[in-house]
Amino acid sequence: MKLKAGKRKVLQFTKEAVAVFLSLVLFGIPYYYVIVNSAKNKAGAAQMNLNFPSPFVAQDNYATIISEQNNMVIRGFFNSTIITIASIAILILACAMAGYVLQRRSGKATSFFNFLALAGLMIPPAIVPTIWVLKGIGVYRSLLGMVVVEVALSIPFSLMLYRSFVATIPREIDEAAFVDGCGRLRFFFQMVFPLLKPVTATVIVLSAVNIYNDFVNPLYFLPRAENVTIQMTMYNFFGRYASSWNLLFANVVLISLPPLLLFIFFNKRIVSGMVAGAVKG
Repeated sequence: MKLKAGKRKVLQFTKEAVAVFLSLVLFGIPYYYVIVNSAKNKAGAAQMNLNFPSPFVAQDNYATIISEQNNMVIRGFFNSTIITIASIAILILACAMAGYVLQRRSGKATSFFNFLALAGLMIPPAIVPTIWVLKGIGVYRSLLGMVVVEVALSIPFSLMLYRSFVATIPREIDEAAFVDGCGRLRFFFQMVFPLLKPVTATVIVLSAVNIYNDFVNPLYFLPRAENVTIQMTMYNFFGRYASSWNLLFANVVLISLPPLLLFIFFNKRIVSGMVAGAVKG
């Protein structure tokens, strides 16, 4: 028995070692490649290799990208932060309440809205009609219009997560609260919403990373220089005839830091929120 237990420990250790090694190969090498090239000069970065930078000019590269075009990177961080925070706040409030209603009620209307949510996951957005709608309501080329677009695109996935998680909350809680005379809004915000913390953390991290890293939608719906987002700043460092790859890599390093920190600190919450309610949902 002791021998078998020893073999199991060795096997478990081997599996974990292999997993760590593969993670370092798949994720560590790309990050090392970007970071190393961000510390090279223009000629060295253009060679696209993994050699250590010589000379080491990381401080000059990062100072250059921050001051480029009147601190465009800082303005891009500011605009992306506003869009992300506003979109997440609206998304959580709308999807949490809608997910609760769709899970607790049944009928033709509920089936119709569930179908709309699934359709939103499958049907790609249309650019020209979206621009026409944004112009019609007067929010085209504005941060508010960008928030509207990001929320609309993120609702289907977030709604399905909340609806599945609400299925794990016993209905007896609802009945007991209503018998005691608790109002619906008070019941939701004081009793149900605190129970949604795992899935809320998942929605915050996944949606925030998706919105923060969005490049295509700001390109179409936010085409003004003063409304530049952080992803759009990469246009500053490469072009048709010349490219400053060292500055581009340095810009990528700065851009990737916030999503990387989110995944590091909230990794367990993401997994728990994704699998919660998977059976009952």
